[in-house]
Amino acid sequence: MNGSNQFILLLGAAIAVLLGLKKGVLFKSMINDVSSNLKSITGAILILLFVGALSGTWLISGIIPSMIYYGLQVLHPSVFLPSCLIICAVISVSTGSSWTTSATVGIALIGIGRAIEIPVGMVAGAVISGAYFGDKLSPLSDTTNLAPAVSGSDLFTHIKYLTITTVPTIIITLIVLSIINFFLTSTGPTDHQSLLNTINNTFYISPFLFMVPLIVIFMIFKKTPPLIALFIGTVLGGIFAVIFQSSIINHISGNLELTFSSAYQAVLNAITIETSIDSGDPLLNDLFKSGGMKGMLNTIWLVICAMVFGGVMESIGALKKISSSLLELGKSTFSTFASTVGSCLAINLTASDQYLSIVIPGKMFSKAYEDKGLAPENLSRTLEDSGTVTSALIPWNTCGAYQSGILGVSVADYFIYAIFNWLSPFMTLLIAAFNIKIKKLKNKV
Repeated sequence: MNGSNQFILLLGAAIAVLLGLKKGVLFKSMINDVSSNLKSITGAILILLFVGALSGTWLISGIIPSMIYYGLQVLHPSVFLPSCLIICAVISVSTGSSWTTSATVGIALIGIGRAIEIPVGMVAGAVISGAYFGDKLSPLSDTTNLAPAVSGSDLFTHIKYLTITTVPTIIITLIVLSIINFFLTSTGPTDHQSLLNTINNTFYISPFLFMVPLIVIFMIFKKTPPLIALFIGTVLGGIFAVIFQSSIINHISGNLELTFSSAYQAVLNAITIETSIDSGDPLLNDLFKSGGMKGMLNTIWLVICAMVFGGVMESIGALKKISSSLLELGKSTFSTFASTVGSCLAINLTASDQYLSIVIPGKMFSKAYEDKGLAPENLSRTLEDSGTVTSALIPWNTCGAYQSGILGVSVADYFIYAIFNWLSPFMTLLIAAFNIKIKKLKNKV
């Protein structure tokens, strides 16, 4: 109701604690489960901080302005949304990370979208749709490995079976975004020369600056831990800023000449606090802003509160009760699929974490699928179709908080345009309802 999601989550956790105490659950036990939950997101919090730092150094180094500069020339407004979808899908398949895709090309595409006056909610929806398509099908993705692991399938059987629902969903998404884009073309600007000139006058623009994001993407493709890749990307961004953007460094530090002290101050400020660069154009000024690590604190606070709520809910048995109640509804094959979808959505809403939305229903439903003679890849696919992708559609979920914070677009603004994400659960239910390629266990046929 337009209030603080953080406070609501803590209030919900407090009510859950009272219910737990009434049921005889020890307060110490609930705190221990909350502690375990918070420990599990340590890496995610550090990633959020480094993404903020990376966006700061990539701004002052001219990397993001260069992406916008060349993107304005290459990405025509008439095909912008489907182009965003395809670009993010390719990057995400290559890296296995929807988070990395959003934090690199996603930020640049949002900037380009603002420059050509396409609503940022639409751009964010296309970015997230492409990012999660790639995340689902990439063998490098953690969730793509997790789903078959908890359901008893294997990775490549899981990926192959995923294509049955994922390919039609991404095709529908591409068609719908193309139709939306068609009706936007007549209102979007076509001459960007003044914007290009302003960017070129403000920053040193060169394709050579793309070396940094390419290095980061290559490291993640080679399975370098995200924290290391983001840290190196941040440091390289700072180095490139000192080498190529001396005027920007002087502007931020307030000095007339580039010195070690001014360079250190400017880079450190870009990493830690808000940075804004005046280009003389109000539209571009809105693009040339970065919150640094400080800009991520609201998102981090939301993630922490979500984990507190999820930890208490798990400790008092609420999550298990939700899944088991849904499991009891699964009398037919279709209702088993529907119960799995409902369980994943419920865990995403209550536990606020996509990993729990895969692990808990995966463990709860594996025996039910086996008893009905259904191959485990049916379960692993349904977990991905309803657990992984819908996490980005919930503001207080770790993924929803991350995507909203990184792209600077509220979940409410991009929800309807993240077509791939909300359509995926419906697609998996449609496939189940018409019994299309529902694989059976050989000994149960």
